[in-house]
Amino acid sequence: MALDYRTAGVDIEAGYKSVELIKGYVKETMRPEVLGGLGGFSGAFSMKGIKDMEDPVLLSGTDGVGTKIKLAFLLDKHDTIGIDAVAMCVNDVACAGGEPLFFLDYIACGRNIPEKIAAIVKGVAEGCKQSDCALIGGETAEHPGLMPEDEYDVAGFTVGVVDRKDMIDGSNIRPGDVLIGVASTGVHSNGFSLVRKVFDMTKESLETYYDELGMTLGECLLTPTRIYVKMMKSIKNAGVKVKGCSHITGGGFYENIPRMLPDGIKAVVKKDSYDIPPIFTLMQRKGGIEEKMMYNTYNMGLGMVLAVDKADVDATLKAIEASGDKAWVVGSAEAGDKGVELV
Repeated sequence: MALDYRTAGVDIEAGYKSVELIKGYVKETMRPEVLGGLGGFSGAFSMKGIKDMEDPVLLSGTDGVGTKIKLAFLLDKHDTIGIDAVAMCVNDVACAGGEPLFFLDYIACGRNIPEKIAAIVKGVAEGCKQSDCALIGGETAEHPGLMPEDEYDVAGFTVGVVDRKDMIDGSNIRPGDVLIGVASTGVHSNGFSLVRKVFDMTKESLETYYDELGMTLGECLLTPTRIYVKMMKSIKNAGVKVKGCSHITGGGFYENIPRMLPDGIKAVVKKDSYDIPPIFTLMQRKGGIEEKMMYNTYNMGLGMVLAVDKADVDATLKAIEASGDKAWVVGSAEAGDKGVELV
């Protein structure tokens, strides 16, 4: 038998079919600045629109979704994991006060199953729509012999822009500033290696209904990461200057909140000031996990924490509500060694 690429494990025809299936999803994310169509060697995006900025600064973010992807394999549900990939990148750009402009994805798979790839990209496109970000390119790489045929990994990166005067860097946070916590949609995309130790990772376990969750375990854990881009735009349009912003990802409160603080300022967070989603209390109870470890690993119900001037609290809360998000006053900035104090 003559050797060819297909006998080596790479199906070029499947790759062509994948591209055809995803074209419609990609088209839905287009912005006027996108030049050319799908299929070029690079994605082109006009920067003409940022010329009016005094001092435009490009921002970038890259990430994946970690071992959350294992749940998608077990449940054979692949149309939301792409939202997570986008969220992890665009939320970081929004954290700095930026507007994500475009996104590119990278999918590595053991075998290219066009319908599965299309489902993943459908999620990526949905994440891009939720953040007004154009999906201008990507790559699907088939890795026979390196990855199991039915597995894949997805990652991506985004580029955004902000006028330097509008950047959020935390440098102006002062004692007395108020911390506002914005609701997460659950575990988001971090800490799944611990999740997979707490719960049996079987289809049967993930399809178990929990009254306290109001859904199956799998539905709860696969809930996509909340995208906060439109919320941050809403706050900016309300005329509020956000002083600091922390995207609560891996490392939870203890690692992420200090990233927005200047030296000499600590964040004091009141644990009972907001609603903790039941998935976290279930996980803590079932796994016998210490409270500090929970706050050091998970978002515990707050996907973002913002620092604003006391005078801007009401306007900020109204802007957040107008964007469809929920928020609480969860603490304050105080003088002290940089860090987080939970009370």
